[in-house]
Amino acid sequence: METSQGKVKGTVEKKLTEPTDIKHHHVAASEENPEYLVKSDKTGKEAAHKPDSLKKIKP
Repeated sequence: METSQGKVKGTVEKKLTEPTDIKHHHVAASEENPEYLVKSDKTGKEAAHKPDSLKKIKP
């Protein structure tokens, strides 16, 4: 995925389908507009991302 800090590799932890707070950041996810909780491989930090910002990497 590409963030404001550049490209980041990580693992999708779960699909978010309801409003959630992640480290003081409100994520307005819903069934109609889901987001995905992604854990960075490098830092271990978690962040929510919209599906169109994610790209699956083949092993």
